[in-house]
Amino acid sequence: MSDEQSLTHLDSKGEAHMVDVGDKAVTQRIATARSKIRMQPETLAAIESSELKKGDALATARIAAIQAAKKTSDLIPLCHPLPITKVSVDLTIDHDLPGVVIDVTCKVRGQTGIEMEALTAASVAALTLYDMAKGIDRGMVIEQTALLHKSGGKTGEWQNDDHR
Repeated sequence: MSDEQSLTHLDSKGEAHMVDVGDKAVTQRIATARSKIRMQPETLAAIESSELKKGDALATARIAAIQAAKKTSDLIPLCHPLPITKVSVDLTIDHDLPGVVIDVTCKVRGQTGIEMEALTAASVAALTLYDMAKGIDRGMVIEQTALLHKSGGKTGEWQNDDHR
């Protein structure tokens, strides 16, 4: 492995450690992640019309995503706590799936990336939708959680062309 590809979260003894980002430049960093939750058409109709016993699943999933982005360093070992400046959550009803497509964009001015926050937020939004609707559809499937785009930092711009 080259120095560029070495595992940064392992020290010379192979033990996990948090990477020191203190000398990295502070830059605007943005990441967008997506997750999908597939369900029965009847379940999607109940979510869309806000007819679930637990309440408005889409509003709850949006709040859960924002909260998850803010709590990522508490959930994922070795992640740095970040001063997030923005979290936007787009929940799209997709009748062809059928299900909900969740896109989350997170922004920060900082010394390390914000990809994990976007991925965590999209995942938790999907989990929240599952929780809200599991009473009528336990067969829902969370799938295709992926980073779509990131910008900023040393590596600059990156686009996932496989998940548009």
